[in-house]
Amino acid sequence: MNIHEYQAKSLLKKFGAPVSDGRVVLSADEAAEKAAELGGPLWVVKAQIHAGGRGKGHFKEPEAGEKGGVRLAKSVEEAAEEARRMLGHTLVTKQTGPAGKVVNRVYIEDGSGIERELYLAALVDRQTSRIAFVCSTEGGMDIEDVAAKTPEKILTFSIDPASGYSPFHGRRVAFALGLEGAQIKQCVKLVETLYRMFLESDMSMLEINPLIVTDKGDLKCLDAKIGFDDNALYRHPDIAEMRDETEEDPKELEASKYDLNYIALDGEIGCMVNGAGLAMATMDIIKL
Repeated sequence: MNIHEYQAKSLLKKFGAPVSDGRVVLSADEAAEKAAELGGPLWVVKAQIHAGGRGKGHFKEPEAGEKGGVRLAKSVEEAAEEARRMLGHTLVTKQTGPAGKVVNRVYIEDGSGIERELYLAALVDRQTSRIAFVCSTEGGMDIEDVAAKTPEKILTFSIDPASGYSPFHGRRVAFALGLEGAQIKQCVKLVETLYRMFLESDMSMLEINPLIVTDKGDLKCLDAKIGFDDNALYRHPDIAEMRDETEEDPKELEASKYDLNYIALDGEIGCMVNGAGLAMATMDIIKL
């Protein structure tokens, strides 16, 4: 199960990770009020959909404007207007496909002065059966290009569950990211926080992109994408309540009601199998 950025930020804040103050907007009528609750002088207005690449995306409807799904505003009024433009309109990104996704909620948060954009993620490494951390000095919207063209700029290592997290794991990330001074101590604390979050919440993926160094020299999680293990949601009713069914494929949603692991794909051929490995093999045979 995936959640929205604003939900991920609330979870990060709960565990003590550094994030900006923000407000979620569900209707155009409350946009100005929510924006006014923040300090300014810069606001960031973000469309909330379960897809990456929002900043480089575009809206299908002309009235939404030509900007992407992440916009800067220099006044409460401008922030409210950008939120109104996004709500109810369809945002298309690389990850949504040409159909796009309708924006039903918008997140308005305080702007941040950015010195550097970094990348930090935790995920389940199925090859080692461990939690792995992935980090890079090349954070931001082009991380996929970095992985494809310059993979040497991405460091990956796993944490042995028998010994658990140690401060040297955080220092390893800090040195890989080129951090210095007080930033190293902040990084050690942040990596420990993310590791604890991952375990205690039964996550399958936690991506901070970008992790920024602010103009004051501090670390901050500027964006966050989190996925949870569906099989463990019964242990986390508070997380299960975050599920946004409007973001899910209707067929996958219907199948989940009967505990079926259905994955919607393009085309007219479907497979009914009883294991992930067999499913992959069947797909390969059909393609061949």
